Amino acid sequence: MEVFNVKIGFGENELTLTILPTDNYYKVIYYGGVLGAIRPEDNHASWEKVPDEDVEAGDLPLYKHDLTADRLDIVLDESTVNLIGEEINAAR
Repeated sequence: MEVFNVKIGFGENELTLTILPTDNYYKVIYYGGVLGAIRPEDNHASWEKVPDEDVEAGDLPLYKHDLTADRLDIVLDESTVNLIGEEINAAR
């Protein structure tokens, strides 16, 4: 599967994230950096965040949170991981 974008609702806003599939998980890219990675559980019925130390950033830098930047600060919590996972399921 090739790189693709998903949109998720985030508060009152909508975010576009780039998804980079790998053999073991899906990297979540935000503003040119690897925000983290998620993988399916239970035959894609639910999703989990891959521990940061298990994610290989590759050619991309890790995303750096910057509360002073003019963008939304997103965190891969359980709710956000499942929203992204639902969009990945819809794109597959």
